[in-house]
Amino acid sequence: MQGVRDSLVIAKRNLIRMTRIPEMIIFGLIQPIMFVVLFTYVFGGSMKVGGSTDANTYKEFLMAGIFAQTVTFATAGAGAGIADDMNKGLIDRFRSLPMARGAVLTGRTLADLVQTTLTVVVLAVVALIVGWRVHEGIPKMLGAFGLLLLLGYAFSWIGALIGLSVRTPEAATSGGLIWLFPVTFISNAFADTSNMTPWLRHIAEWNPFSATVQACRELFGNPGVSQSGAWPMQHPVWASLIWSVLILVVFRTLAVRKYRSATA
Repeated sequence: MQGVRDSLVIAKRNLIRMTRIPEMIIFGLIQPIMFVVLFTYVFGGSMKVGGSTDANTYKEFLMAGIFAQTVTFATAGAGAGIADDMNKGLIDRFRSLPMARGAVLTGRTLADLVQTTLTVVVLAVVALIVGWRVHEGIPKMLGAFGLLLLLGYAFSWIGALIGLSVRTPEAATSGGLIWLFPVTFISNAFADTSNMTPWLRHIAEWNPFSATVQACRELFGNPGVSQSGAWPMQHPVWASLIWSVLILVVFRTLAVRKYRSATA
């Protein structure tokens, strides 16, 4: 119970800090909105989805990918925040307090999860404005957003590990983004994998990111249901859950271990 209380205290501290730096929230909202507008109106009508180049079809196909990209790109912010705390010596001050060791990282990732949730809500409103729709009802829609936030939370622990492994916030931001681009673009987020070369399609279909995107399309009732025989594409909801939990367990363990050694 002490670990839970300590984590919530740290989460509250980070949320208060975010409210005092509103540009962090504003810039975090602007980027995904730009992606929605640019991809919808620049690529809509030129991308083929299931043999169709209809702009409205691509619009609904796109949104699950944009949602997933948004929650995973928060990874870079998590890493930069932790690196900044390390660089300023704040972590050393936390160590002097009678608190659970993993609480600092857990509190930080929980605060990032709250910010990501706010971003996703705003992004969903923008998506509705440009024409995106949900066709499978509210319970499945909430399930899809739950999978998205779980993926984002799992990836935030990757960011935490990166933040503990570098010397500066700038390095954490670069390190947090450089691997995210291939993960998000070698996937089914923005293009139909059936149009890819076989070896690349195989990688995309087993990408954890692709599983969550496919699960969201299925739960939203959006076009883009894969005809692939790959297990993650046939059972995307289960694949998304398994991948997210596995990433969370592995990288939380590694991050807490790194935190203990870095502050020893």
